Amino acid sequence: MRLPTSIELKKKSRILAIEYGDDRYELPFEFLRVFSPSAEVQGHTPDQAKLQVGKRDVDILEILPIGSYALQIKFSDGHDSGIYSYDYLEELGKNQESLWQANLEDSAGASRDPNDPANKRFEEPPKKKCPGHH
Repeated sequence: MRLPTSIELKKKSRILAIEYGDDRYELPFEFLRVFSPSAEVQGHTPDQAKLQVGKRDVDILEILPIGSYALQIKFSDGHDSGIYSYDYLEELGKNQESLWQANLEDSAGASRDPNDPANKRFEEPPKKKCPGHH
């Protein structure tokens, strides 16, 4: 595992800049949110993966180091369960263009903008409450 030599959160441009020696990657907040490694997003098997839509305006509120191997990223939409290993972040950086292109193709018909009615069909239905629980 290569450890990053620099990690910089650029709030204005919504970029997480991460360097591994001579390799530098600029990962947009939206890209990081869409490719969260959490089970909530990825599922436990590939067919359980959940398409992430409407994340264009997502912000990163906080980044917490997890030991010496990963970062936990807290996003403005409430998502915070993804643990991004330094290996995973490097893979995202190396493959950013192809991953993003595949995501755009997968989400045809959805919008990157939050609150777009086109995204409704990609959202989970509300969980039903058990009788007697509020």
